[in-house]
Amino acid sequence: MTPKGSLKPSKALNGVHGVHLSPHSPFTVQEIKQHGDLNQSACGTSSIRCSQRLVPLKLWQERPSFLRPIHCCVNGDRSLAETVVNVLTSLPFIALGVQAPRKNLNCTMYANSLIGVGVASSLYHASRGTARKYLRWADYTMIATSTVCLTRALRNENSKLLMATSALFLPIQPLMVSAVHTGLMEVAFAKRAVEDPDLRSAHNVHRMTSLVGGALFVCEDYFPDTPYLHAAWHLAAAVGVSTCNKLLE
Repeated sequence: MTPKGSLKPSKALNGVHGVHLSPHSPFTVQEIKQHGDLNQSACGTSSIRCSQRLVPLKLWQERPSFLRPIHCCVNGDRSLAETVVNVLTSLPFIALGVQAPRKNLNCTMYANSLIGVGVASSLYHASRGTARKYLRWADYTMIATSTVCLTRALRNENSKLLMATSALFLPIQPLMVSAVHTGLMEVAFAKRAVEDPDLRSAHNVHRMTSLVGGALFVCEDYFPDTPYLHAAWHLAAAVGVSTCNKLLE
């Protein structure tokens, strides 16, 4: 069937009173045009919505690795000397856990978690091969666990929803859990330093080491080939943790 045939009026209705057929009906052309505009408008709107959804998704996928849920980096420790230094700088966390106050159950759990941080970090840096990826996850999970235990040690009353959510996300989002509970600890430390003048010097040291440690943590991600940068972060974090022990006392 040709286009002319499709537009040719049927002779079956010829002579019927009140019926007039036009071979070129404007309504047909207008209807096709309207539907065409409608389809184009729908496609355009759909494309805009898809592009708007892809922008945040692209930004999320391209975020730095230190902002990812589990930073299972298998790089680092490129030499035996660097491995030895990283293991040695992990040992202070074990010493801090032994020296941490154990005046109640929450403080005891925090002290034991610090020992766990030192052990997990030492095992990670001494490992090689496939096991290194899983030990890196264990390292980050133990750090997150210590921050949760510190929050419980600093405050007797904590939100049950917060603790339940932290326990849920601890194995899959340890870095996020660490960030939340570290922020709570910083607020508590600042408030107590205002109330107790004896804590102000410890708080000043804590703020300085937190800034240095945070900068080293970010720089390690952007400059992975820099040797002993991770060991420097170990030392800065250890000094910061020692001030937290002072806060618990």
